[in-house]
Amino acid sequence: MTTRTARRTLHVTGAAVAALLVLSACSSSGSGSSASGPAKVSGTVTVFAAASLQESFTALGKEFEKAHPGTEVDFSFGGSDTLAASITSGAPADVFAAASTRTMTIVTDAKDNASAPVTFARNQLEIATLPGNPDKVASLEDLTKSGLKVVLCDKTVPCGAAAQKALDASGLKLTPVSYEQDVKSALTKVELKEADAAVVYKTDVRAAGDKVEGVDFPESADAVNDYPITLLKDSRNAEAAKAFVALVRSAEGRRTLTEAGFLKP
Repeated sequence: MTTRTARRTLHVTGAAVAALLVLSACSSSGSGSSASGPAKVSGTVTVFAAASLQESFTALGKEFEKAHPGTEVDFSFGGSDTLAASITSGAPADVFAAASTRTMTIVTDAKDNASAPVTFARNQLEIATLPGNPDKVASLEDLTKSGLKVVLCDKTVPCGAAAQKALDASGLKLTPVSYEQDVKSALTKVELKEADAAVVYKTDVRAAGDKVEGVDFPESADAVNDYPITLLKDSRNAEAAKAFVALVRSAEGRRTLTEAGFLKP
């Protein structure tokens, strides 16, 4: 009886151990599956973006926060070159969206700061005049008229570089009353009637509504800027940053950008 009882006990114990091993394996497998699944998006996403993206990105930021309760998108809008310099100097940011590939290269070339950027939109220039176009501006050449106060973006800024490219292609020389550090500043000069015209983006003319009037010019087709976006490698909130970039590149993001006047990449 003693031996039989011992064997029975050993058999039961062995079965129990086997059962525990199976449960442990299942538990481990479940844990591993959870760990490899998508992490919950939360916290703040800091986005550095070109000034011309202000309206469309602000709208996308609200959609992002709505889709991911507990998140906040913190934007810094400005001239792409200024933003790039801030990033390379150590300013904390998770995402960078530039108005040209040249300014994006400033960041990607500096200590391998970013993952491979992707073009998500394009933008074309337009002349912004006072409402009603009282100076009858009909072409890029008209901006060279004597007495006309014209504002351009600085040549180091993407909108300024594009404007200079269009002027060079036309063989035109233009001396503006001021060079501005971003496209919004250039447009504001016209809105405040401190200038008669400015060369800005189509998207900015559209965003300004009836505060200005837009004039197309054919040379702008040769100076279209690509807009790249990238996740910065020192991001403090990589999961949320990836989710924001995904939204920008999604069908919803493209629709928002198209409605703002951006061209498809």
